[in-house]
Amino acid sequence: MDWEAIRLSLALAASTTLILLVIGLPIAYWLTFTRFRARFLIEAVVALPLVLPPTVLGFYVLVAISPRSPLGRGYEALTGQRLAFSFEGLLLGSVLYSLPFAVQPFAAGLASVDKTLIEASWCLGVSRLSTFFRLIAPLSWAGIVTGMVLSFAHTLGEFGVVLMVGGNLPGVTRTVSIAIYDEVQALDYRAAGRTSVLLLAISFLILLSTYALKGRLPADGR
Repeated sequence: MDWEAIRLSLALAASTTLILLVIGLPIAYWLTFTRFRARFLIEAVVALPLVLPPTVLGFYVLVAISPRSPLGRGYEALTGQRLAFSFEGLLLGSVLYSLPFAVQPFAAGLASVDKTLIEASWCLGVSRLSTFFRLIAPLSWAGIVTGMVLSFAHTLGEFGVVLMVGGNLPGVTRTVSIAIYDEVQALDYRAAGRTSVLLLAISFLILLSTYALKGRLPADGR
């Protein structure tokens, strides 16, 4: 069993989930409460990875971070390393690919909050930032947890995007899904079966823990 690939996948999934929590909540908040008439355009862009083939998304990300691109050249000038076929490039691709799996549950949770409570908080002089952390976020607990879990589980099983963006470099970009693919290609079905069962068990335990937590906590998170 390729424990190095498993460790790398868990690190990638955890990093992607954390980044999506930081950038996904503001996007979801804006989509939920904005009055911008063309909001549907942003919603379509965010949801695009849901329907776009992973290889297509991976190809465009690879082109965007290649050494000839402005982003790739800028990153190499700052760090001395290439962004393509690196863990950082893999992380960028994973964040883009899992973005709708975080934003949509976040937005659903935010939309479930009674807007009269939010307006009452503003009328009492509470700032928008304080209102979010003291009122909106606790009441959106279920949606936020769901988005984080879906992001983690989705990243854990990625294949097409990670293969296009990161390749298959052991210890750098070789994730557990690619390891399973390599084992099948080598006709080592026993090893592929063991790794697949482990991945299945991890994913199931994550979902089981999440649903158990949501069942114990009320929607307001108290």
